[in-house]
Formats: sequence, C-alpha cells, structure tokens
Amino acid sequence: MRRFLDRYWYAYAMVLPVVVVIAVLVLYPLAQGVFFTFTNINEGNIANPILERPASYDVVGFKNYVNVLSGGESFGDFWSTLVRTLIWTFSCVLLHYTIGLGLAMLLNRQVKGRTLYRVMLILPWAVPAFISAFAWKYMFNAQYGIINQLLRSVGLPDPVWLGQSNWALVSVIIVNTWLGVPFMMVALLGGLQSIPGDLYEAAEVDGATPWQRFRHVTLPGLRSVSSTVVLLGIIWTFNMFPVIYLIAGPNPNARILVTYAFERFFSGASRDYAIASTYGVLILSVLLVFATIYRRALRKQGEVW
Repeated sequence: MRRFLDRYWYAYAMVLPVVVVIAVLVLYPLAQGVFFTFTNINEGNIANPILERPASYDVVGFKNYVNVLSGGESFGDFWSTLVRTLIWTFSCVLLHYTIGLGLAMLLNRQVKGRTLYRVMLILPWAVPAFISAFAWKYMFNAQYGIINQLLRSVGLPDPVWLGQSNWALVSVIIVNTWLGVPFMMVALLGGLQSIPGDLYEAAEVDGATPWQRFRHVTLPGLRSVSSTVVLLGIIWTFNMFPVIYLIAGPNPNARILVTYAFERFFSGASRDYAIASTYGVLILSVLLVFATIYRRALRKQGEVW
C-alpha cells in the first residue's frame, strides 16, 4: 500500500478536490434526503434558527414509502403520475431520436447551404430554455396565441392547450421536442460521419436498396452513439422540470414525478419535506433500475460501456 501511494499520490491529490466537491454538493444532500424519507419532517417541525425553534420531527420508518406507493397520501396518486411521466419521457425521446436522425441524415449529404441549415437547426438548443418556454406559452394561448389563430383560419377546432385536459401534456411534449431535437441531431450527425463510406459503396454494389442500407449499415453503425444519447435523453427528460413548470405550471394533467416532488416541497399550508424527499428517492430508484436493465441489454448485444 505504501509503494502504491508513493507511486500514485499525485493522481489522488489531483482527484481529491473533485471528490470533496461532489461529496459536499451531491453525496451529503442525497444522504440527508434519504434520511428525511424516514421522518415526518415538514415546515412546522423543522429546526428554525431565526425563530430559535429546535427540530421536533420524528422517525417514522417506512411509513412515507407505504403511503406514497399505496396511494395513502391525499395530494395525488404516485402511480398515475408515474404513468404520465413514462408517457412524457418515451414520447419525447422517441420524437427526439426519429426527428434528430432524419435531420442528421439530411445534413450528412452534400446539399447547398448545409452550414446555414445546421446553424438554424441548432438555434433552439442555443436559446435558453426559459426563453423558449415563455415564447411557446404565449403561442399556446387559447385566445391570442398564433397556433390557435392558424387553426381557426383553416376551420379547425382550437383547443385550450394549457387548460385542464390532456392537451397540456401534448403541449409540453411539443415544446420539449423542439428543445431536444438539436442535441440528438448533432450527436447522430457525428455518428453518421464516423461510418466509413466504403460500407455504403459495397452495399450499393451488392444491390442493396436504400432501406436495406439504412437498416444494415446506418443503424448498426450508430449503435454505440444511439445507446448513449438515448440513455442520456431518458434521464434528462424523466427529470425535466423547467419546461413543464414554466409552461403548464401546477397543472395536474401535465404533472410528472419531479414537478410533483417540487409541489409537495413548496406547496400547501405545511410543506411536506418528507414526502417530497420520498418522491426524490423513488425517482432515483426508477432511473437506477432502468439504467441497469438498459446496460445489461446492451451487453447482450455486444455493447460494453
């Protein structure tokens, strides 16, 4: 051990500041949040140094998990929110990938003005998310928004996009697709450019159709890139807070798990920190289970990462 430390002490010294920062900013809040899930802590019994009030919350064991998973807490239902979160996540990631792949394949060709098209398609990604969210919120306005004005001009019904209906979820999916496609497009474009052109030439010589070349050359060539960006997309979208809250607000028809946890933490006469922490731990658990299953599925296909 002494020889090992004598040889690698410099590397550990360089890594130590990062480890300390991660421990302070990530691990300690995470451990505290997990501890809160086993208590009944809320705004009324948490320690308040300004009022010189000591903490008076109690340890309740797994009561919070039982209440959440069994539907015992009255603010809402975990399982219906989870289903809505899954619909939101997989709809957005599917649209991100399919539209991004289509645009990447178009931009991978030698077309006039390709650089200009690339810049224009990256703009939604470059604009801050809250600016795009507010712009889309005004566009979705039921009375004055440009979307409903266009629908009325062609004789189509104009829904209340951000009202108490499922149109609210459709609205935020549209906005998140607009924001997420550029990243997917850039990542897949890089993957397309790494595929050797000889493979396409050989497939064309063998008489492969465009669909066969796409299926047997393009998709396998993008497998490593696709597996990474899809996993990142699912994690980011599952935890996407700003788009939903800035556009739909506390609308139950667009509520997902992360906005639900936020509402429990900051809403109500007595802010329930214990239930909010429980939702946070459950969100982390769902993502860890998914990432584990996803990684094992990739290993079976020969992808190791």
